[in-house]
Amino acid sequence: MNIARHIALIDELCFRPFAVEHDTSGVGEEGPGYHVVVLESGHGGCGTRAAMVEQYEKYRDALYERFASRWGETAPWNTQTTLLRTGQEEIPEPWASVSARARVAYLWEAEGTGRWVAVFVADRDEADDVQLLAVVTEIDPP
Repeated sequence: MNIARHIALIDELCFRPFAVEHDTSGVGEEGPGYHVVVLESGHGGCGTRAAMVEQYEKYRDALYERFASRWGETAPWNTQTTLLRTGQEEIPEPWASVSARARVAYLWEAEGTGRWVAVFVADRDEADDVQLLAVVTEIDPP
């Protein structure tokens, strides 16, 4: 993992204009008010998926350390409550997707940008690749 490159990308997204419409081209997806980028991705076949999840969690935690020193320490955000709420109410993107893909995320309000930053490991669906993702959004978390 190139942590400096990942931090630079997230910093850039804190100031990049948002797309007018939903788009999945490039290194992730974006839409009105949000960017979602894939920082790392891998399938991790039988027996190695758990190791890949563990490695990506270490990467996420390394990003947490860097951002916590900048924006303050935060408790992990358990996305289960938001996932359960999607069955009863409309949860805005990107938060609905985050809760469907990850169990835990770290979340900060990026000072001076008016945006939120989240980093998380997407590993809920065994059929999908394990991914280390970042979200930058102007949409308040639910």
